[in-house]
Amino acid sequence: MADRIRERFCEIVAEDRVLEQEPMARHTTFRIGGPADYFIELGNVDEIKAAVGICQEENLPWFVLGRGSNLLVSDQGYRGVILSIYKNFQNIDIQGEILTVQAGTLLTTLSGKALDASLSGIEFASGIPGTVGGAVVMNAGAYGGEMKDIVRQVTVLDQEGVVRTLTGEEMQFGYRTSLAKKKGYIVLEAILELKPGEKEQIREKMQTLKAKRIEKQPLEYPSAGSTFKRPEGYFAGKLIMDAGLRGARVGDAQVSEKHCGFVVNTGHATAADVRELMRQIQEKVQEQFGVRLEPEVRFLGEF
Repeated sequence: MADRIRERFCEIVAEDRVLEQEPMARHTTFRIGGPADYFIELGNVDEIKAAVGICQEENLPWFVLGRGSNLLVSDQGYRGVILSIYKNFQNIDIQGEILTVQAGTLLTTLSGKALDASLSGIEFASGIPGTVGGAVVMNAGAYGGEMKDIVRQVTVLDQEGVVRTLTGEEMQFGYRTSLAKKKGYIVLEAILELKPGEKEQIREKMQTLKAKRIEKQPLEYPSAGSTFKRPEGYFAGKLIMDAGLRGARVGDAQVSEKHCGFVVNTGHATAADVRELMRQIQEKVQEQFGVRLEPEVRFLGEF
């Protein structure tokens, strides 16, 4: 069966883009995760549709991966197919203030192109280490900006394999959520609208935000970004700090001493280490403050 499935994937992409038992630690910013049964690098909409079709026909679980910047993969890996929409899916077309961007495009690349074109509005995302697709699904945001502010249209592949076009309003963006997340749609492309600006002012804002990130976030360690969502009326990092958990560890997983909202991998942390540390954090914060912290990090595989 495994040979047949591999052959089917090799019919739609080159053999060197079909990987078996691929360690997911190579594909997440946490640098954690066991092997996926299949890891398929996809480069266009037809390949994506065909790969999803194979997964459905063969009754194989599948998961769409960008840069893996908000993901914790089990130490046992993933018994299914990882559809990688990243390296070969990064085209950007700029027409005036309108940018048409493929889902695999890095936010850092996109913000750099916007700067080159003297377009403002995406500075907030210039240091987020993810892709446009993931940012749209999660309505990524930072420093007062969110994707919903600039997204005008999104092209998705739905669960039935139909390509659909949705307006920004139809995407139902909320705090770290969207219709794509709720329905399991694959984001293929986004049309963004920015505003003309002064290049030096845009550059200065990006540099200011970069300096803030370096000062306040533990960028020197692998992590998945903010570990928990912001509870209404609170800040997760402050609750964790006030609970006395700064620097708390399980194995090589640690609550960052620089910013308690981050759990970092200080060396060879396992997914089990991270999950247990998160459990302890949730328990202690609930016990002391009556607030239940909800993970912002997504979990993939068995825990």
